[in-house]
Amino acid sequence: MIRRHWTEWPSREALSREGVTRARRIIARVVRVGVIGMLVWTAVTQRGVSDWALVLSPVLLLACVAASWAYMRTTYDHRLWPSIGLLGSMVGIALLAQWAGFVGPAIVLWCGCAVAALERLPLAASVPITVVSLTGFVLVNDDAWLTTAVVVVGLCLSGYVLRLDAEARGNAQRLLVQERAARAAEAESAALAERSRIAREIHDVLAHSLSAQLVHLEAARLLIERGAERDQILERVVAARGMARDGLAETRQALSALRGDMTPLEDFLKELVASSDGATLAVEGLRKPLSAEASQAVRRVAQEALTNVRKHAPGAKAAMRLEYRPDEVALEVQDSGASRPDAELTVSGSGYGLLGMRERAELLGGSLEAGPCEEGFVVRLRVPV
Repeated sequence: MIRRHWTEWPSREALSREGVTRARRIIARVVRVGVIGMLVWTAVTQRGVSDWALVLSPVLLLACVAASWAYMRTTYDHRLWPSIGLLGSMVGIALLAQWAGFVGPAIVLWCGCAVAALERLPLAASVPITVVSLTGFVLVNDDAWLTTAVVVVGLCLSGYVLRLDAEARGNAQRLLVQERAARAAEAESAALAERSRIAREIHDVLAHSLSAQLVHLEAARLLIERGAERDQILERVVAARGMARDGLAETRQALSALRGDMTPLEDFLKELVASSDGATLAVEGLRKPLSAEASQAVRRVAQEALTNVRKHAPGAKAAMRLEYRPDEVALEVQDSGASRPDAELTVSGSGYGLLGMRERAELLGGSLEAGPCEEGFVVRLRVPV
């Protein structure tokens, strides 16, 4: 861990400008312009400098600016040796400036190299460069030793604090990116869940309606094959048309439910039982409001159960019981067994009704049990409130 601390680069988020406020960018630009202006002013007003040194000073200034810009790019790309080489070139420019008599600019360059190394390089590489730069500053500076020591310590702390500040900003940027990705994934998951819910609702409505129509159309076909009377066949065709009309109404109800506009559950079950011959409804327990998902699950299971009774046990009586419990609602649909068994009708259908009901219950944390009982077939649904 300690070795990694010394050899690890600052993150790219820390070395980039992302997350830097407008005020900080303005301050940084002002500081850069001020440093360049100070270097130019010091070079112009420096006394005791030869003419050739004055001619050389613009070249050194441009070389320093170019090296600084390139240093920012190579450190962002985590290229160690080019970064060290560019920082070394700036130290060399400081030595040339000192040799030419520009003491002030040389001091500024040495201090800047020390701070820049601590801020943007791995510590294992920045510490030697900082030592070399500050050594040049100490040798040139003619202030008291205590003042020089305070400046050296202050520069080291400044460089390291800038490094920590950049790392904190980089961590904040990474967390922001992760949060945005998590929100996008959550929104996508919610959209997929909503699409699945819509598809499940439409599928259940169509499966119920089409299965009921299939029962009557299959009966009409059998009647035609047996040479039945016209009135009997017409009765089945009219019933199929009624089922189609009811299917359209149920589709509208499903779409209304998806928009949060649903009729009360008990009223829906009463209408459902009233439209089924020989079906009864009993409601027990203290009534309580249900979520849209739980209410839809009860409605669809009730529809599918009565459809199965009509399809697989023609003529059977169905007893439906809705019970409100403290932490769940239970629905039970039991038939009395087929009184008019018809082999061809009982095998019609896709066979996925019970599977769809069970999946719907499990998605809500409930359960569904279906199987034969003493007299006929029973379906029991439990859904958390």
